[in-house]
Amino acid sequence: MTQHLQEIAAFVAVADSLSFQRAALGRGVTRSTLSHAVKTLEQRLGVRLLNRTTRSVSLTEAGRALHARARQALGELDQAIEAVDDFRTHPVGALRLTVPRAVSPSVIGALASLVATHPNVSVEIDADDRLVDIVAEGFDAGIRFGINMQQDMIAVRLDRAFHFAVVGSPTYLIERDPPMVPADLRHHQCILYRLPSGVLFPWTFERGGEISKVDVTGPLIFNDQSLMIEAALQGAGLAFVFEERARPHLDSGDLLRCLPEFTPQFSELFLYYSGRHHVSAALRALIDALKTRN
Repeated sequence: MTQHLQEIAAFVAVADSLSFQRAALGRGVTRSTLSHAVKTLEQRLGVRLLNRTTRSVSLTEAGRALHARARQALGELDQAIEAVDDFRTHPVGALRLTVPRAVSPSVIGALASLVATHPNVSVEIDADDRLVDIVAEGFDAGIRFGINMQQDMIAVRLDRAFHFAVVGSPTYLIERDPPMVPADLRHHQCILYRLPSGVLFPWTFERGGEISKVDVTGPLIFNDQSLMIEAALQGAGLAFVFEERARPHLDSGDLLRCLPEFTPQFSELFLYYSGRHHVSAALRALIDALKTRN
C-alpha cells in the first residue's frame, strides 16, 4: 500500500505541473525516480496515464480521471494526518477517566481548570469503585488508591492525602456516649461500605504508629459514600468516610466527628495509563492538571 501511494503521489506531482523536471524539483527527487514510479503505476494499472514527448507531457483520458480523484484523495489523506498530529502536539479530543466515587469530587477542580485552559478537550468521568481494566473498557486513564499495576501500566503518583473521619449526627450521639477509643465502636450502630469485591470495607485506625482494626456492625450497608453520609445525617449511625466528603456537614454542625486522633489517611493515590509511547497531548495535559491541583 505504501508503494502504491508513493507511485500515485509521483503521478499527481507530474500531472499537476505537466513536467517531470518541475515535479522532481518540487519533490526533491530525481527525474528518473519520478519517471520510474509513473511507469510502474501504469504497468500496475495496465493503462497509459501520461503522453510523453521530448518537449511536453500531457494527460490521457485515463490519466485525467485518475488525477482528479487521486489529487483529492491525497489532499484528504494529508488533512487526516494533520488532524491526528494535532492529538500529539496540541491538547484536543475526548478523554475517558475512571475514578473511585469517593475521590471523583476532588478532581472536579482540576478538570474544570483543564477544559478552561484547553477548550478543545472534553473529559468523561466514570465514577466506579471497582478495579477497571482501562484498555479492555476503552478508558484513557484511571485513578485508584495504591493498587498493584499491570506490567504495561504507567503510574503517576498524585501527591494528595485523604483523611478518613468517623461522623455521626448530633441526634444520634446525644443519645449515646461518643466513642473515645476505636474499640467503643462495637457498641454503636455503624453504617457499612461494601467494596466491589463483595467484602465489607474494614474500619482501621492508627495512632502513634499503632494500627488497630475494629469489627463493627450495623443495619445499613451501602456502596456509595454519599449515601452513607446521608444515612448519618438522618441519625442512622456512625459512618466511616473521607473527611473531605463530610466537611460541609461538619462545618455546619449537622455532623460531628468522632475519634479524630485515631483516623488514618491515604496518600497512595495514583493515576495510571497504558504504555510509555504515543501518549496524547490531551492526556499529558490531564496529568499535569491533576498533579498541579494536588
